[in-house]
Amino acid sequence: MAQQGTDQQVDDEFIVDTEDCEERERAYRERGTARPITVVGNPVLHKECRDVTEFDDKLAALIDDMFASQKAAEGVGLAANQIGVDLKVFVYDCPDDDGVRHVGVVCNPVLEELPADRRVLDDSNEGCLSVPTAYAPLARPEYAVVRGQDAQGKPIAVRGTGYFARCLQHETDHLYGRLYIDRLSKRDRKDVLRQMAEGTPRYETVPND
Repeated sequence: MAQQGTDQQVDDEFIVDTEDCEERERAYRERGTARPITVVGNPVLHKECRDVTEFDDKLAALIDDMFASQKAAEGVGLAANQIGVDLKVFVYDCPDDDGVRHVGVVCNPVLEELPADRRVLDDSNEGCLSVPTAYAPLARPEYAVVRGQDAQGKPIAVRGTGYFARCLQHETDHLYGRLYIDRLSKRDRKDVLRQMAEGTPRYETVPND
């Protein structure tokens, strides 16, 4: 019985992001306006973003636009710098490997270091809206915990497994100026950039002048 109580306490650390997903995502998106996506080479993608310090109507409007932009680009996660905004916030609408949908927002995310016994790697393909039409295998832990704040500034923790864990890691990386291709070998990175050059994005992007 004591163990059960401990498990409940651990569960209470994490937000519930699996309820009313359709309604919540639609509400964000319908208030927002889709913006074009920045692509690799745009300076805003290659530096650490500023911390969110004001949890106000302006932030709420940005989050609405991010959900609208994510939907328009058919993505499962989007960081603010992917629509040109230098702030540490990302949104997600992503299934895990069990097909359970997760929808939420994280400001000022910090990826938790995993103990060695939780670092089981998954080397599935990864892609990015800011590197359109290109994919490459990338090993990442199949479990992830991100801590940060919600849109009102309240401390939160989000955990994910499988594909959703990859999403949490990928989006947190963005806000610290790192794209997934920065984690690839030079050869694989070159191949991804070739794929991107040969492809045509299905959504509006910001050209790099």
